[in-house]
Amino acid sequence: MSEAPTTTGPSPLPPCTREELTHLFREMLLIRRVEELAAKAYTQRKILGFCHLYIGQESVAVGCAAACKPEDHWITAYREHGQAMAKGVSARAVMAELFGKATGCTEGLGGSMHLFDAKVNFMGGYGIVGAHIPLAVGVAWALKQRKTGGVAVVYFGDGAANQGAFFEALCLAQLYKLPVVFLCENNFYAMGTSVDRQSSLIDMSLRGNGVGMMREQFEGFDVEHVRDRVGAAVAYAREGKGPVILEAITYRFRGHSMSDPAKYRPEGELEEKKKGDPLLITEARLRAMGMQDAELAALHASVEAEAEDAYQFADTSPEPDPARLYEYTYAP
Repeated sequence: MSEAPTTTGPSPLPPCTREELTHLFREMLLIRRVEELAAKAYTQRKILGFCHLYIGQESVAVGCAAACKPEDHWITAYREHGQAMAKGVSARAVMAELFGKATGCTEGLGGSMHLFDAKVNFMGGYGIVGAHIPLAVGVAWALKQRKTGGVAVVYFGDGAANQGAFFEALCLAQLYKLPVVFLCENNFYAMGTSVDRQSSLIDMSLRGNGVGMMREQFEGFDVEHVRDRVGAAVAYAREGKGPVILEAITYRFRGHSMSDPAKYRPEGELEEKKKGDPLLITEARLRAMGMQDAELAALHASVEAEAEDAYQFADTSPEPDPARLYEYTYAP
């Protein structure tokens, strides 16, 4: 049996215009600021429980969103605040959900790890490592049967690529040629365990070879490059050719969660990785395209106002009605 192809070919998307790239930069910047304010709120105990920040990985979700269509369905794990916003959930609805308020995207019943918004086809974050990946196969099956033209995109980390349900999901998706893109965000650490200590296989996209699936690994720090490579994969799946597994090399700038000081990182690693901050890469490109300091300042001010508005909205929103506590525990 021959090895699966290693690329889906060129992207069908045209290069970003300055206007489009400015939009992508703003999306990444907004996610960054919302996450920074979420970190602040967590230290003030306005956010309780678990809180996993997406800081450093914004280019993956925003680049993926730029390559997708509204009818595409996303499903992800617990580090999903930025992904939810990239898919179209408002900063207000995300922040209010983190605060556990009734105005949140799941009305305060889900919290940080369980954001969900069916209106924008964001099918939720899930807390059990790897357990959501088979759900994406079910979503893809439904999209195929209903002939919607939509594609399921499932995000997961390098640690989840070693979980049993992940392999089962790949087998079924390839067998039935389902329209699903498996997107591994390899940020080098499964909680506090480095990727080379958890797996003898470092390129997680190679997992696709076992089922003959189209695969590709790429650098995920450049939002335009992510848009390009996800665009090719989504087009491949949308055309009925079958699923694709992608691995985006990325890096989180914070610990696994707010309770993790990340002391397991080698000295100097974080500082070195921050030189390739997705925001710095995109800002430099916008400057090369002619963007001036005043335009950038206005953009930052606009983002700051929206993020602060989301924080104040969440802080002043009402608590959920305690009578609803068991509303979704049992079926009628």
